[in-house]
Amino acid sequence: MSWPADNKVLALCGGVGGAKLALGLTRVLSPDQLTIVVNTGDDFEHFGLPVCPDLDTVTYTLSGLSNTELGWGRQDESWHCLETLEQLGGETWFRLGDRDLAIHLTRRALFDQGKSLSEATTAICAHLGISHPVVPMSDAATRTIVDTDQGELSFQHYFVREQCQPAVRGFRFEGAEAASPSTEFNKALEDPQMAAILICPSNPFVSVDPMLALPGIRDRLIRNSAPVIAVSPIVASQAIKGPTAKMMNELGLDLSALGVFRHYGELLDGFVMDEQDRELVSDFPDPKQLHCCNTVMQSLQGRIELAQQCLQFASRLG
Repeated sequence: MSWPADNKVLALCGGVGGAKLALGLTRVLSPDQLTIVVNTGDDFEHFGLPVCPDLDTVTYTLSGLSNTELGWGRQDESWHCLETLEQLGGETWFRLGDRDLAIHLTRRALFDQGKSLSEATTAICAHLGISHPVVPMSDAATRTIVDTDQGELSFQHYFVREQCQPAVRGFRFEGAEAASPSTEFNKALEDPQMAAILICPSNPFVSVDPMLALPGIRDRLIRNSAPVIAVSPIVASQAIKGPTAKMMNELGLDLSALGVFRHYGELLDGFVMDEQDRELVSDFPDPKQLHCCNTVMQSLQGRIELAQQCLQFASRLG
């Protein structure tokens, strides 16, 4: 497809699924046409280093450095530092590889120079040859806290240390009420040439909701003249990756693409779901809001094709 040169796209994403669609979008849109805003609610400090899991997943994916076998971290990784830390009695529940550590060390050095997270991300992306804008949702610290049957846990403690085993009761986003969207996020939302806002197939609760928790963001998306379209991370009542399905079950939500649609509610102008869920169409309030296609991105070509499908759907809605 040919997307008009003066039409722009804002992609909201986090995690592996979001990064895959973001990569597809970079193959059909120029850097001037696309802004990728990434969740930072997962961020935390480990051994004095600022770790930004979703930003790093997107960065590694766009630069061709991601470990596709594990689904996280860098390819050709080694673990000498972690092995030595274990010998010294250090915490090793969060696995930082040797190559991955270089990113966190670089980010720490940029912070120490007074750079913001946005500036540090831009610098890292430039060094890795990424030309499309990748920006954090905010330069202020916003942390996802998971309310579980074992008490409140920071997201990485829930996700990695506890391996998502505690039952989820809810979420809160510490610091969100005092945070502001990053400059580039604001700029994209205010751009009169914005023609589509895509919510990637990321976890709605811990990848997308932290962005929507920033003051004014949900209302600004609803008021935006560009259609807001979400791609379902649930296919045939299963999550392609991560704990989305487990969370929906524990929160008492309908474990289906329809359940995801209902979670976003009035925010959406359009919804993309997999062909496998076509039988659900009659359960949606307005079939005109729906687009069914293959959303399981098993190859680069699959990521490109889903990006094209989303843009064609946005053109029809627009």
